[in-house]
Amino acid sequence: MASSTDPLARSINGLNPQAIIEKITRTKIYDSPFWKERCFGVSAATLVDLAMNLRAFGGVYGSSSKATDFLCLTLKMLQIQPDKEVILEFIKNEDCKYVRILGAFYLRLVGKSFEVYQLLEPLLLDYRKIRHQTSQGNFELMHVDEFVSALLTRDNFCDISLPRLTHRQLLETSGQLEPRCGVAVKLRE
Repeated sequence: MASSTDPLARSINGLNPQAIIEKITRTKIYDSPFWKERCFGVSAATLVDLAMNLRAFGGVYGSSSKATDFLCLTLKMLQIQPDKEVILEFIKNEDCKYVRILGAFYLRLVGKSFEVYQLLEPLLLDYRKIRHQTSQGNFELMHVDEFVSALLTRDNFCDISLPRLTHRQLLETSGQLEPRCGVAVKLRE
């Protein structure tokens, strides 16, 4: 049962939410000791505690392609689909940067394009340092704004193919988003 989706979970783009993560990566997550030991029976309330203990983010690493704890928690979130308010609290959390980026990553996977831009662009002003675990298993320094920028611009991140986003310019012309003002304008206000 640890690898099954909550029966009350809604489909995303007509698919089982777990199908967002490719099968080979899901298999590596299911084989992960973190998944087996810590993610079994996790609810939205206990997910916060696990997220608070994250010390890095990344996809799969090492010669045997082990899944990072960050990727395990992402799949768990896809399984249990926490309420939108929980995800918003993750994103608004200024105390724990890894909780914030986990919420941002989940929103990027399941959110609508206008929500993604609306909720993630303010995080481009967060310059805190975070640790990225590379595919070789090494750690490198990154910043939250770089993480969010990658979510908004890349097609593949943390070894997961991200769903396509509608271009921001199209959302602006259709009136779903306000035109974006630069950082300098926001700092003057």
